[in-house]
Amino acid sequence: MTIVGSADQVRPDPDAALSVRGLTRDYHRPRTSLFHASPPVHALRNVSFDVAKGERFGVVGESGSGKSTLLRILAGLDHATSGTVTVNGTEITNLPEKRLGFLREQLQVIFQDPMSSLDPHMRIGDIIAEPLVATAHLGSRDRVAELLEAVGLDANAVNRYPHQFSGGQRQRISIARALAPKPRIILADEPVSALDVSVRAQVLNLLADIVENLSLTLFFISHDLSVVRHVCERVAVMHEGKIVEMGTVDDVYDSPRDPYTRGLIASIPTLDRALSGAVASGLGTDAL
Repeated sequence: MTIVGSADQVRPDPDAALSVRGLTRDYHRPRTSLFHASPPVHALRNVSFDVAKGERFGVVGESGSGKSTLLRILAGLDHATSGTVTVNGTEITNLPEKRLGFLREQLQVIFQDPMSSLDPHMRIGDIIAEPLVATAHLGSRDRVAELLEAVGLDANAVNRYPHQFSGGQRQRISIARALAPKPRIILADEPVSALDVSVRAQVLNLLADIVENLSLTLFFISHDLSVVRHVCERVAVMHEGKIVEMGTVDDVYDSPRDPYTRGLIASIPTLDRALSGAVASGLGTDAL
């Protein structure tokens, strides 16, 4: 198990898919006083880690821990206050949008809510082809049909709209769109938290199979520790903008060292805890 210390003082690993060193992101609230500036919000504090090519790396933490801010900086959608981010050997820190074209081909994002991330006015075929058009790929029609098949949807879906699909199907469409330009890295932002429990496992298994079959690097964030353990090989635990613990999923889950990590793991719902809670409340097992 690795406990994060002064890794930010080490140079980025040029062979890593993602290499982060000393990443900090501060936000400034609007002034509430004429005489005093509002204190900054420290969304990220000195975050450092490497993700190897082909690795499935998870980040867990409660809401407000800094997970989504970290993902947005990795995707080039936000800028760090300080520190560096290197993607496949190229530093992207604070690059302007016009110089991030290469990143859009190498790295794609699957967002949390497929309904809000898919344009309701566009047909599915156009949605999936959009990254291909943006990166000037040829043969987009054949590629769209191939991608629909890969995520378990019928090729005839190209002429339908997002609202005509279930939540799980919409997230499959989001996965197809992310895969369209053949990226090497997938960033997944709580990709199953907006789905019904009955379809979460299906989408997770689909994503895991695709990542393995295509030898992709997966950066997966979630507040659900059980989901991360199912999908990832290694995990970092975030709390108040810092990584407090990092290691293989088995090491972190079975032998957590940080008190915050122990509290998160102790809060994972289990059948035994549900039954004991029901008995303590006077329901008894007959009422379950």
